[in-house]
This record gives sequence, C-alpha cells and structure tokens, in this order.
Amino acid sequence: DAQEVVRQTLVAQVAAAYLGLLELDYELEIARRTYQARTNSLALTTAREEGGVAAMQDVAQAKILVYGAEASIVDIQRQREQQENALCILLGRNPGSIQRGAGFRDQQVRPEVPAGLPASLLEHRPDLQTAEQQMVAANADIGQAKAAFYPQLTLTGLYGFQSVALSDLCKIASQTWQFGPAISMPLFTGGRLRANLKITQAQYEEALAAYQKTVQNAFREVSDGLIAYQRTREFAVRQEQRTQANREATDLANIRYDGGVTSYLEVLYNEQELFTAELNLAQARLNELLSVVQLYRALGGGWQNDNTMAQK
Repeated sequence: DAQEVVRQTLVAQVAAAYLGLLELDYELEIARRTYQARTNSLALTTAREEGGVAAMQDVAQAKILVYGAEASIVDIQRQREQQENALCILLGRNPGSIQRGAGFRDQQVRPEVPAGLPASLLEHRPDLQTAEQQMVAANADIGQAKAAFYPQLTLTGLYGFQSVALSDLCKIASQTWQFGPAISMPLFTGGRLRANLKITQAQYEEALAAYQKTVQNAFREVSDGLIAYQRTREFAVRQEQRTQANREATDLANIRYDGGVTSYLEVLYNEQELFTAELNLAQARLNELLSVVQLYRALGGGWQNDNTMAQK
C-alpha cells in the first residue's frame, strides 16, 4: 500500500544518506592523512633546500601539495556537514550532528539472494500488490456487470409467502416487469447493460496490462540492482588495485627524489594521482554499498524476512 511504499522509500533514503555520510568521513580521514604526510614532506624539502640539496622550486611544489590537501579538507567538511543536515531532515529532526556507528570501511553489507528470487520476493513489492488489487477489483466489476443482466427478484413477500407466481413472469403489461411494490425493472435495457459490461471488461484489460507492466518493471529493477551490485564490486576491486599501484609509484618517486635521481615534479604528480585514486576508491566502495540499497528497494523491502537492511 501507499504507507509501505513510503516506508521502504524512507528506509532506502536514510540508508543511502547515512552511507554517504560515512563515506565523507572516510574522505576526510584520507585528506587529513594526506595533509599530514605532505606537511612532513614540505618540512623535509625545506630543510633540504636550506642545506643546498634541493631547489626553491621543490619547496614551491611541496607547498602546492599542502595547500591542495588543505582545500580538500575544507570542502569535504562542508559536504559532510550538509549531509548531516540532510539526514536529520529525513529522520524528522532539526539540522545538527549525527551519531556514528561502525566506520565506513567496516560496513560489510553483502546481499545473499536466495534461489527463486523473483517468485518468492517480488510479490512483496507494494507497487505489485497495488496493481494486483486493482486487477482483482476490475475483475469483480465484470462479475457485477454480468449479474446485472438478471433481475433481482424478491421471492418472498411481507409475511414470508411467495410474492409472485412463476406464471406471472410471462405476463408483461408493458415493457416493464411488475412485481408489486418490491421490484420494477425495465425489460429492454440489454444495450445499456452490454455497454456497461464492455466498459468493465475494458477496465479489467487495462488493469491487467498495468499489472503486467508493473511486473516487467519489477523484474527490470531487480536485474538492474543485481547487475549494479556485481559490477560495482568488480569496479571497486579494480580501483583498489589501481590505488595500490599509485601508492607504490608514489613511494618509488619519493625514493628516487631522495636519491637525487628525479625532480620533485615527479613526486608532485604521483602524490596528486594517489590522492585522487584514494578518493575514487572511497566513492567506488560507496557505490557498492548503494547498489545493495537499490537491490533492497527493488525486492520490495529486502531479501530476508527480518528486513536486515532496514535495521542497519
């Protein structure tokens, strides 16, 4: 029903908003860690410049990295505070801080979809239930339209005796069957009744088509959800491998710079690439978790009876 649709939508929105908030916490952690590392690198580069080992350009490039990390911290803080406000509104609270549970990297939401998924779970979707009820109601209207072809007779009179003899049914004084004060029904109303029947049959066919379309849409959304979860997991794995490669390249660049083999420009490039890769990895992990929320909605409230996702 409508209330269930609202509930499931709200659960999904709250889950997505909270996961987004945790991801921003993680981004802030990355930015602060990067800022600290770059500040240490700036201090080292400045000392090297003062000792005549490094050039002023190296110091300037090290400052670029520090200022970039500072700017990222400020921007992520803005996003995080706004995300807290948005989550508060979803929870029916005034804007403010949100208490955290497990950290972003500790979120291990893994759907274990049972066999026979469509038959066993799609029926819980409120839109399917609504479409089915509308189809059943339209079908019932057809039965009522058919019944209207037959007069509803009052077989017993005031004192429990038969009101009209069967022979009286054939005595038509006009174009109306008269059975005393109990019933007066036009005899030749077949055209109108047939028209009503056609209308109700058309309404049923319309309801049936709507139901079939709703079922197809449900299958598509579940399929999209499963595809999204599978592909976002694969992407997160690849992004993690890329991030590790960026980390190794950055370490190597620093070693090469310390050994006087390369300029600080190589360090600058690899540091920026690593920072971007780490933020992209956080986003990839968030997309993986959000795909679970999407699958939760597509299945009409989850794949477990206790609605585990709703509790998280």
